[in-house]
Amino acid sequence: MESTHPPTPPAGAGAHPVWSAVRLWLSAYRVEVMLFLVAFAVLSSFSSQRFFRQSAAPHFIYQAQSWLEGRLDVDPQVLPNLEDWACVRVVDGHKVRCEGRLLRDDRWFVSFPSFPAVVMLPFVALHGYQFNDTSFGVFVGALAVALFYSLLRFLAQEGETERNRNDNVVLSLVLAFGTLFFYCAIRGEVWFGAQVMGVALTCLYVRNAVKARRPVLAGVFFSMAVLTRTPLVFAGLFFVLEALCPGPDRLAQLKALPTAWKPALRKLVLFGAGAGPLALLAAAYNVYRFGKPGEFGHSYFYNNRVNADIDRFGLFNLEYLSRNIQAAFLKLPQVSLSPPRLSYDPHGLSLLLTLPLLVFLMVPRTRPRLHWPLWLTVAVCALPGLFYQNTGYMQFGFRFSLDYTPYLLLLFAIGGWSLRNRAVVTVLALGVLVNFWGAVAFRGYTEFVRNW
Repeated sequence: MESTHPPTPPAGAGAHPVWSAVRLWLSAYRVEVMLFLVAFAVLSSFSSQRFFRQSAAPHFIYQAQSWLEGRLDVDPQVLPNLEDWACVRVVDGHKVRCEGRLLRDDRWFVSFPSFPAVVMLPFVALHGYQFNDTSFGVFVGALAVALFYSLLRFLAQEGETERNRNDNVVLSLVLAFGTLFFYCAIRGEVWFGAQVMGVALTCLYVRNAVKARRPVLAGVFFSMAVLTRTPLVFAGLFFVLEALCPGPDRLAQLKALPTAWKPALRKLVLFGAGAGPLALLAAAYNVYRFGKPGEFGHSYFYNNRVNADIDRFGLFNLEYLSRNIQAAFLKLPQVSLSPPRLSYDPHGLSLLLTLPLLVFLMVPRTRPRLHWPLWLTVAVCALPGLFYQNTGYMQFGFRFSLDYTPYLLLLFAIGGWSLRNRAVVTVLALGVLVNFWGAVAFRGYTEFVRNW
């Protein structure tokens, strides 16, 4: 006799399609989700009371709000402070930096690339000038950690690294808590927030730039990264190398370009098509504000301590090299015995302490396909910071190195050193300890002047 009971539906058959899709996504990316949650919990804890209030340098919020109010400059009547804002005055038809007594016609702008303000725009539309950029920065920081793991997993799947899941988790946590990323991600503030967002966008850019496989997307994320941190414009070299000579025999590929240039040219054109729209908008915005497509406002700082150097030597000059090398490599903690005290120089701290994994990059055990593209990208991204008029003051460690820290960690990932090696474990522990100190001890300029 045929059963009168209805057949048992397959597991999940009655679930809502959206919920089923969410469950599938969570299953596929459960490690990324867990890393995001762990990073968010730790970073928000170290952010402490800052997490619940807007930072003292919320420049991108004011820029986004000014756009929502239909203006391209910012209202000087509502500025929270005068730290690192650009002030433009027109004299005899020329745009110059405001000096002396302020005038009614002076125009004020955010003196940094604008993409973080674009990302904040919908949140500022909801909360206005009160939007909390500190908790937003913690969220972006946790997302960057998850994106870095996703990049490492992708490279392992593509055969670019031999790292397993556990290794990739450890390296992602090293980014989060064993580099200068740690203290930058917990503060908010225009300088540190842009650096953290730059790391997140770098992960998306590199993933799409590997083997120049997705040139349009690589171009889009590249332009977003550059319009967050201008030194990342030099990271475009990574895509160019992947398009022209991905290897393994790069010399032969370069020699063959005169007769086999069409595939590479197509990728470069598509890359430019992806990067172009945002780049053109940014250039037009810069022309409107400062009269030059490549000027983001640092030449127009109002009443800033760096103006004398900028006027004398410009934004970049060989004159600045020695002090930036000191800030990046030579400055050490300051020890006092009477009374006992350990302190740091706010101009910088040696990368050999804040990112001690550097020592293993000098002696890699393997040099796979991505070895030279990554090293060359690090070199060209590092050079602007070494010739720049500012060391990054005030900071814990040479924060400009965060622009190329993801590339340095990728170099370690492909370099063949085991994470079980005792020397590697010791160096990893040192990096976490030093950056734990930075996350706890660092008090920036805005905190000093307000005695927080």
